[in-house]
Amino acid sequence: MTIQFERIGQALGARVTGIDLAQPLTLADHQALHQGLLEHQVLFFRDQLLTPAQQRNAAALFGDLHIHPIYPKIAEQPEILVLDTDLNDLRDNALWHSDVSFIQSPPLGSLLSARHVPPHGGDTLWASCSAAYEALSAPIRGLLDGLTAVHDLTLSFPLERFGNTPDALEKWDAARAANPPVTHPVIRVHPETGRKGLFVSEAFTTRINELEPGESTALLQMLFKQIARPEFAVRWQWRQGDLAFWDNRLTQHYACDDYRPQRRIMHRATILGDRPFGP
Repeated sequence: MTIQFERIGQALGARVTGIDLAQPLTLADHQALHQGLLEHQVLFFRDQLLTPAQQRNAAALFGDLHIHPIYPKIAEQPEILVLDTDLNDLRDNALWHSDVSFIQSPPLGSLLSARHVPPHGGDTLWASCSAAYEALSAPIRGLLDGLTAVHDLTLSFPLERFGNTPDALEKWDAARAANPPVTHPVIRVHPETGRKGLFVSEAFTTRINELEPGESTALLQMLFKQIARPEFAVRWQWRQGDLAFWDNRLTQHYACDDYRPQRRIMHRATILGDRPFGP
């Protein structure tokens, strides 16, 4: 089989055919997917119902894997976290965000596998933060290039939602202690392509360090609105067995919470990356 990429969005997104991710990837497969990820930012695969071990192995070819401090995991493969609406409070996923930006070296990317999908609803959108940045005016880009912002786990994992039982409180306290707030540049330079993109999110960014509180709030709200503009996004309608692989460094995503009380189960493998740097 020959790997092929079919672009499905103007700003980002491609559907990939000609590969079975349940099989060990060859060097050529790995290189093709790597280049496709850099070009398209998010890749979609149909009919790839991987076991947790197969998903872990595919993700591990691209780097070390993160173990989430709060969400439940597969017991035999703790690198695979479980996003299950019957088990988790997933309201933080219905916000634009990049995964785990609250650590010093946020993820390179993630592989998300659809295990159980509702009969309707439950789509996920991805936005290109580089396209959003490039559409800003030159004076605003110049201002942003020198700013830094704080990312905090507790913004999307607050005590009142994730510490409401003794066991949950113990886990939450440990997660907060191990993951204090961190500072990242507002504009991130992609370490491989050199492309710039917005690196703030409504899920984890609390303030811009160099600005007064009112200025910080106003500018962040403008940037959040910019990222969410539909012309910078692609929307994927899940089928069971679908898999998405995205570059977490210059994208954000939003999981539509429009299917309750139906159940939705996703498995995610998260690939650790490098420490962000600015212009």
